[in-house]
Amino acid sequence: MKIYADRPLRFFRQLCSDVLAAAWIAAWVWIAMRLYDVVVLLAQPGVLLEDAGGTLSEHMDEAARRATEIPLAGEQLAEPFTGLSTTGETLSEAGSQFQDTVMTMALLLAVVTALLPILFVLATWLPLRLRWIRRASDARRLRSMPQQARQELLALRALSSAPVRAIGKIHATPVMAWREGDEATVERLAALQLRRLGIRG
Repeated sequence: MKIYADRPLRFFRQLCSDVLAAAWIAAWVWIAMRLYDVVVLLAQPGVLLEDAGGTLSEHMDEAARRATEIPLAGEQLAEPFTGLSTTGETLSEAGSQFQDTVMTMALLLAVVTALLPILFVLATWLPLRLRWIRRASDARRLRSMPQQARQELLALRALSSAPVRAIGKIHATPVMAWREGDEATVERLAALQLRRLGIRG
């Protein structure tokens, strides 16, 4: 597999685009992580509510237990404390649910914040890189073919994909010259295709 071009200028451009794409992705992942940390701080009231509810429930349970030890009226005295204990449990559960909601929201915001810019760069940069890698790899595999067949195939690819102005500089009627097997034209078209890919002959 051919990942980078042989020619220095094309290689430099490809390397810069890869580094910029990687930096873009890393930057948005970092931003998403920082956003997650900030949003998670909003869950702090839920932590305090859960702790307060748990503490209230424990104290009221202890008070109800002691009240039941009082002869005759113990059960009646314990009822209010039992009710307050239930209230504490409700507060604790509400605090826990609030934390879960904030955590879910923080995760969704972080994922969306990172995903959209990353998908954008992958949709614009990655297809171009993969297409070049495929074409360059195919061109390199042609080395196993006889030279004449390789030159003709590269020339055909130049005719089908190179800009018309670039082809016109090689020959007035390049397709006709290729069909007739004009060696000079075929060689120049093949060189054009390799040059466009940034691969040395």
